[in-house]
Amino acid sequence: MEATTADLRDPASLTITRKFEFNPKWGIDNPVLSLAEDYDPSDLWSLQRPRFCLLSKEEGRSFGFHLQQELGRAGPVVCRVEPGTSAQHQGLREGDRILGVNDHVVECEDYAVVVRCIRASGPRVLLTVLAQHVHDVAQAQQGNSAPLCPPLGPRVRPRLCHVVKDDGGFGFSVTYSRQGPFWLVLSPGGAAERAGVPPGARLLEVNGVSVENFTYSQLSRKLWQSGEQVTLLVAGPEVEEQCRQLGMPLAAPLAEGWALPTRPRCLHLQKGPQGFGFLLREEKGLDGRPGQFLWEVDPGLPAEKAGLQAGDRLVAVAGESVEGLGHEETVSRIRAQGSCVSLTVVDPKADRFFSMVRLSPLLFLENAEAPAFPQETCSASLVETKDLPDEGTTMPPVLGGSHQCSLYPGPGGAYGFRLSCVASEPRIFISQVTVGGSAARAGLQMGDVILEVNGYPMSGENDLEKLQQLAEAEPPLHLKLAARSCPGSEACNPPRFGEDWAPASELL
Repeated sequence: MEATTADLRDPASLTITRKFEFNPKWGIDNPVLSLAEDYDPSDLWSLQRPRFCLLSKEEGRSFGFHLQQELGRAGPVVCRVEPGTSAQHQGLREGDRILGVNDHVVECEDYAVVVRCIRASGPRVLLTVLAQHVHDVAQAQQGNSAPLCPPLGPRVRPRLCHVVKDDGGFGFSVTYSRQGPFWLVLSPGGAAERAGVPPGARLLEVNGVSVENFTYSQLSRKLWQSGEQVTLLVAGPEVEEQCRQLGMPLAAPLAEGWALPTRPRCLHLQKGPQGFGFLLREEKGLDGRPGQFLWEVDPGLPAEKAGLQAGDRLVAVAGESVEGLGHEETVSRIRAQGSCVSLTVVDPKADRFFSMVRLSPLLFLENAEAPAFPQETCSASLVETKDLPDEGTTMPPVLGGSHQCSLYPGPGGAYGFRLSCVASEPRIFISQVTVGGSAARAGLQMGDVILEVNGYPMSGENDLEKLQQLAEAEPPLHLKLAARSCPGSEACNPPRFGEDWAPASELL
């Protein structure tokens, strides 16, 4: 495909002429660009694939970059990078488009979904990014539907292994070169091998602390201080080679948990006549920051039956992180679920463990035991017809504007959102949007008010029954929504075409 001259490098100028093609396969032997014969091959590396930025932050600090939604385009763009921060040190640049967050492809997701994924990652996150001008040229060649983010599967995932000493010690010895990394030599059948450490593994971290710049004596001291058990972040030779080929770091946020001493718990509660049976209280956690803790778990009520324990810390509601949210907003998210609530919690032991390894417990949900949801209350269902929220719940104020969208069901046949209403109000509003679902991709947000469905106005009378009937009709589902009120800078009114940027940005 012929193309006019394009400047693809910033700040230096690079003129590209003649024919160039993008290849969606990101293997090391598959160059993405075929450029003019006089093009310098040394410049190809910076253009042929996305960049990976592994960011970290200290308690109470940010990663150091601002996201902003560019109207008329899918996905947010980095609009500012704070000097001296992790974002700057790791090469994140103004104008970078976010393609992936850890192992999740988000290049077609809306702004709110990307922000939630980054926040749920905790103190460390791996971002896959591509400069905006390169992204535009790539889409022009491949089409808007072609994915640009390379999939990050099991072949690039390190292992987080918890090793407990036995009579043979930890079951490994260490080999190293003068200025090189540490590798582990396993004792056959030893503690490390049983904990999932792969043969020939490279040692990356001990108890959440990087050992990349350690001397051997420092490493020995660190292992000795660990006592009878130690948590290692390791990468096998295959993972190390695959990451090298992709040009990506060995990233802790991608780690698989092996033989971990504790995990987050996903619990499903069905509200009873006396409520859920627990008290949610805001207090300081182990890191000194405010958190939401569950106390006064009443015997025999749904909370206790589901497995909640006094002192558990709440980390997610309906699969969405509540880290950093205030008490009132967390309570409103629980109430918005109606009579069926999915809560993700960690007990004090798990809280200490994930704080030590500097990883969010939500990163290990896929390995946690899934809650036994009743079929009719699946989180991806269109209409939630259970008990209404408490009468103290208020409707989101409706603003003057409205917008329309069309939804197609996902692979499971669901649209990916739930609805709620309040007895004293005649309107129905969005109470939950499933991350990555059809509704999220279409831009639905919690609090949006339903005005019309497939041309039928929603007046409040028998609306839930009408919606259930309409949901069973042939797709697509056409919705007219009232713009919700937007507290804070994270959310904004629906975009108006013709504008270049949304008015607010988000510091992450």
